[in-house]
Amino acid sequence: MYESMKWKKLVMLMLVLTLTMPLTAMGSGEGGNKPGSGAVPADPAFTNVSVHDPSIVRDGDTYYVFGSHIEAAKSTDLMRWKTFTNGYTTPNNVLYGNLSQNLAASFKWAGENDSDSKGGFSVWAPDVFWNAGYRNGDGTTGAYMLYYCTSSTYIRSAIGFAVSQNIEGPYTYVDTLVYSGFTANEAYDTNSVINKKWTNTNIPQLISAGKLSGESDKWFNTDGTFANIDYPNAIDPQLMFDKSGKLWMSYGSWSGGIFTLQIDPATGKAIYPGKDSVTKDGRPVDRYFGTKIAGGYYKSGEGPYMVYNKDTDYYYLFETIGWLGADGGYNMRLYRSKNPLGPFVDAAGKSAVLAEDTDNSAVGNKLMGNFLFKREVGDPGTGIGYGYVSPGHNSFYQDPKTGKMFLVFHSRFPQKGEVHEVRVHQMFMNKDGWLVTAPYRYSGESLEKVNRQDLIGEYKFINHGKGTTADMVESSYITLSKNNKVSGDEDGTWKTTGHNDVELTLDGKTYKGVFVKGWDPMSESFVMTFTAMSSDGVAIWGSKQEEKTDSRIVQDVLADLTVGDTSRVIANLNLPLEGARHASIAWTSSNPAVVSSEGVVTRPPSGSLAATVTLTAVVTKGTVSEAKSFALTVLPYTDASMVAKYSFENNVSDSTGSFGAGSVTGNRIDNTGGTLSYSAGVVGQAAVFDGNSGVRLPNKLIDSNQYSVSLWVKPDQLTTYTTTFFGAKDGFNWVSLVPKGPVRDNTMVWSGSGVWYDGIAGLTIPTGEWTHLAYSVDNGTLTVYVNGVQKFSGSNFPDIFTGTDSVFSLGVNWWDAPFKGQLDELQVFEGALNPVQAAELANR
Repeated sequence: MYESMKWKKLVMLMLVLTLTMPLTAMGSGEGGNKPGSGAVPADPAFTNVSVHDPSIVRDGDTYYVFGSHIEAAKSTDLMRWKTFTNGYTTPNNVLYGNLSQNLAASFKWAGENDSDSKGGFSVWAPDVFWNAGYRNGDGTTGAYMLYYCTSSTYIRSAIGFAVSQNIEGPYTYVDTLVYSGFTANEAYDTNSVINKKWTNTNIPQLISAGKLSGESDKWFNTDGTFANIDYPNAIDPQLMFDKSGKLWMSYGSWSGGIFTLQIDPATGKAIYPGKDSVTKDGRPVDRYFGTKIAGGYYKSGEGPYMVYNKDTDYYYLFETIGWLGADGGYNMRLYRSKNPLGPFVDAAGKSAVLAEDTDNSAVGNKLMGNFLFKREVGDPGTGIGYGYVSPGHNSFYQDPKTGKMFLVFHSRFPQKGEVHEVRVHQMFMNKDGWLVTAPYRYSGESLEKVNRQDLIGEYKFINHGKGTTADMVESSYITLSKNNKVSGDEDGTWKTTGHNDVELTLDGKTYKGVFVKGWDPMSESFVMTFTAMSSDGVAIWGSKQEEKTDSRIVQDVLADLTVGDTSRVIANLNLPLEGARHASIAWTSSNPAVVSSEGVVTRPPSGSLAATVTLTAVVTKGTVSEAKSFALTVLPYTDASMVAKYSFENNVSDSTGSFGAGSVTGNRIDNTGGTLSYSAGVVGQAAVFDGNSGVRLPNKLIDSNQYSVSLWVKPDQLTTYTTTFFGAKDGFNWVSLVPKGPVRDNTMVWSGSGVWYDGIAGLTIPTGEWTHLAYSVDNGTLTVYVNGVQKFSGSNFPDIFTGTDSVFSLGVNWWDAPFKGQLDELQVFEGALNPVQAAELANR
C-alpha cells in the first residue's frame, strides 16, 4: 500500500540528525520617531533545534516544545532554543524514566521495536499541558499531563497519557485511551507478533463497564481489516479547555480523518460517546472514536490543534495536509467553528470534513506551504534565498499579557533534504476574523501603527495558492504606489484600513491582513512586510525591498555576478538571464564552439590543450546597461583508470585483485541472510537479486572526489528510492544510483548530505531489458550517462568519500526496498570518465 511505503519512509526520515545550530543574525534595523519605526527590536539571535511535530506550552518564563521521538526543547524568548531530552534512552529516559517499562501497556499494542517501527522509533507527537483539576494518586490536585501516541504502522497506533509534577519529567504512565488498526479476527502485521484482533484493545473492558454499547461492525471492512477510510489512526493527540471549562482531545491522522473526544479533567480519561449517532449537520459520531471534525476518505490530514479565541468567540482548528517529507508538499490549513465539536469551515464556507473523492487541497485556509523569497543575482545575502519546505504539524500559543499569537511548527528547507528545525512565526487576526501568519520568523517584533510613507515601494511577493505540491512557490515583484495602485508582476489596488490593517485587491480578489516589520535574514535588517488572506483561503505575503536606482541595481548585479572557477571549466555553466528587480542579463561568447552563450561547454578531447574563451554579460535595467567579462580556461578530458571490477561470474569477486570479494546480505545493508544467484548477463554471467537481498562491497571502495561508477542494470520492477549502487559515509551522507528516483520517477544519482542533490537523467529506464548506467564525479562536477549518452551535468556535488571509511553495497541500503532484477559488470574508476570511455562501456 502507498501509505505503508510512506510510513516506512517516514521512519527513515526521522533518523535525521538532531541539530542544535547557533545562528546569530546581525543587521541595522530602521529607527526614527515616525509611527511604525520607533519600536524596532534589537537585532535577533537564534539558536535552532530539531523537534519534529512541536507542541508548545509555557511554564513560568520558559516556553517548551515537545515533539516526536522523545525530543523536547525550551526557550525564554521563542528564538533561542535548547534541547534537554535524551531520545529513546531506556532506562533513565529524561521524559519517561524507564521508557520500556513505563509505556509497556501502550507498547503491548503498538510501538517499541515492532513492525514498521523496528529500532524503537515509535513514540510520536505528544501534547503537554497543566491541568489544575487532575486528581493525583496522593489526593492532591494539579499535574502536568503528557498525551502521547505509539505506532507500529500507518494505522496501528495507540494514544496514552502520563503525568508529572515537573514539566521536564519524568512522567508516569496512567492509561491508554484509544486504539486503532484493530481487526475483526486474529491478524498480524509483517515483522510483528502482536495479534491485532479488537479484543486485544481496551474496547472489551469499556463494553463490560457499560461505557460502550458494544463493538461496531462498521469498524471493519468486509474482509475484517480495519476500515481506515472512515476511522482514524490514533495519533497526534491535542488537548484544549473550551470556554466553559470542558476538556477535549482532538486526534487522528490520514485515512479516516480527525476526531474529538471529551476528557474528564479529574482523571485524564476519555468520556466516550458510548453509542453511535450523527451531528445535526450530518457528521458521524462514533461510540468509541468520538465526533469527526475534519478529513476522511483516505485523504491526507494530521496534526490537529484547536484553540479558542475570546475576541472572535471562535474555535480555530489547525490541520496539516500533504506528506511531511521534503518531497511531500506538507502545508498548514485553518478552519473555525462556534463549537469545539464543529462544524468547522474555512473562509469560503467549505467543511473541514471531506466528502468522498474531495481534493483536500481545495479545502481549508492555506496558511503556508513550500515557498522561496528567491535571492536573485545582486540581492543581499547568500545562497538561493529564504524559504521553507514542507512546513507543518503546528501548535499555537497566545500570550495572555501581550495578546501576541504564535504559530509553532517544524520545517524543512530548500536544498537541505530532510533536515528540519522548529520555527515560530507571529500570527495576527485580520478584519474577517481569520488568522494570518508573518512572512518571517518571530524576532521580537510587535504589531504597531504604521506610517503610510513607509509602506510605499517595491516588494518581493508570495502567493501561497491552494495547492499541495512539492514545487516551490517563488517570489515575484510588486510595487505599492502612492496612488494606491499595485503594479509589477501583479496589478490591482491597496489601502490601509486601520493603524496597521491592509486590504489588497489583486486579479479581482480581496486580501485582508496587516503590515508588520520583520527580520529579513537576507538583508539582515528589519523590513516592512504584509500578510493577508483572501475570502477563499489564499495567503499572500510581501517583503519590502530597499529603494534603489536602476544604476545601483545594475552595479549590484555586476558585483555579484559570477560563473564559478574560471581557471578549470569542466562542466556546463549556469548562466543567469535575470538579476535583482528583473534586471536582464545577456551573454555572448568569443568561442561558442567551446562555451556557448547558453553556457554549454564542449571540452577538448583527451590529450588536447586547454581552450580559452571570453564570456561577456551585459546587465540592463531600464535605460542603464553595463558589461562584465570572464576569461575561461576549459580543460580537456582525461582518461579514467579502472580500480575494481565485479563481473559476477558465479561469484562477487573483484577481478582486478585490488579489493576483496563482496558478501551477500539480507534486505538491508547490515542484515544477515539473503540469497544471490546467477544467470546469463551482458558479458558471461550476471548477478540475480531477488528483492530481499543485496551485496555488501568492501569499505573504502572509493576514497576521493574524482571517481566513476559503471554497471549494467536489468530491473524486474521499479520501486521508488531502490538503489543499484550505494555508498555512504554514514546514515546522513550518501550517494545512491536509483533506477526510479523521487523526482518525477526519473533514473538519477541521488545524494543526501548537508544539501540533497538530484542528478536527474530526464528519463526512467525500462524493466525487463538491459540498460547501461554510469556516473562520474570530478571535484564536485557530476555527470550522469545512460547507454553511453550524457544525460546530466551539474556542479557542487558533495564530497562524501574522501578520507572516510565509507560503506558500499549493491541493491540495498539502510531504508528502502531492495533491488529486484539483474546487475552485471560493475566497474569503479579513479578519475572521471570522458564521453568516449562512457560510450565504449555501453557498447555491448
